[in-house]
Amino acid sequence: MIKKSYFNYLINPLGSLSTKKVLQVNPTVASNRKEADNIAIYLVEYNSENCVFKKLDNIEDSYKHLHTKEISWINIDGIKKSEVEKIASRFGIHPLIIEDIVSSGQRPKTDQINGLLFCVLNMLYFNEKESSVETEQISIVLGKDFVISFQEDATRDVFNVLREKIKISNSKVRQNGADFLFYTLLDSIVDHYYLVMEKLAEKIEALEEDILKNSDSRTLIKINMLRKEMILLKRSVGPVRDLINGILKSETELIESKTEKYFKDVFDHIIQANDLAENYRDMMINLQDLYMSHVNLKQNEVMKVMAIVTCLLAPATVIGAVFGMNFEQIPMLHNKWGFGICVLLMVSIPIWMISFFKRDTIP
Repeated sequence: MIKKSYFNYLINPLGSLSTKKVLQVNPTVASNRKEADNIAIYLVEYNSENCVFKKLDNIEDSYKHLHTKEISWINIDGIKKSEVEKIASRFGIHPLIIEDIVSSGQRPKTDQINGLLFCVLNMLYFNEKESSVETEQISIVLGKDFVISFQEDATRDVFNVLREKIKISNSKVRQNGADFLFYTLLDSIVDHYYLVMEKLAEKIEALEEDILKNSDSRTLIKINMLRKEMILLKRSVGPVRDLINGILKSETELIESKTEKYFKDVFDHIIQANDLAENYRDMMINLQDLYMSHVNLKQNEVMKVMAIVTCLLAPATVIGAVFGMNFEQIPMLHNKWGFGICVLLMVSIPIWMISFFKRDTIP
């Protein structure tokens, strides 16, 4: 079964949906994001001894968890500007940060405003059905003893492993402060990049085998579609290196010195992920060159066969042309063996040519 994305490419080969997804972002244009009809607010409150998981009914219920002795993680699924402004006014989040949270297509970055550390980046998912990379923008705010995360999609995230760790009383997350929780959120997102890249690597390997075995117009379409996914991957992964580096250089009091080494570990991971993204992009260029070389090779083989056939038929063409001329005096014109001799020459000469070519071309 041909994928839906393949038909999209056939309908509009010069401007597929993937192309629009890569090129549509313009920071000077107001966001056209559709606001969520409903939002879900989840609270995780913990210390080294106890932890509480619960769902809040509204934004106002989160206010009482500001400036408590426990570490509070407020995760908001679904972006609604009015609700974002409510929690921002209570927790001291600057309007510029609010603008970044409610806007779509933000470049991964970090800011430090009003004593809060803010970062925005993309979660990546691989859609097996469509064989495409999907992004979800997530915004994270770190304050004193609290972390607030804003997600676009309420149906999936990469933080379930972190939630399980928080339930363990002797886990590192429970034994450290909000800055360690902030690090763990970023680490979970970066580590998930590798899972997406593994899927893309499998697609590249399968595409390479497909090129070598059976190259056709569909193969070129697959190359172009996968190349656009690589552009989207590079666009999401590349700036995260500067994001982590900005956190390390921020010298904020919100991050303790003992936690900096963990951010350095994330920095190493994102550098490696960025290198892999670069390698994948180079591999896609090589695949495109391989496809063109393979197509040219097949074309050369066809031309070779046609040239051989033309050479073999040339003697018969010449003989037939000579004896087909409308002259009264032609040698062997009235000879009863004339036709047989011509046919014999037409057959024997190509046979001799084949043996001659084989003797000169095969060592």
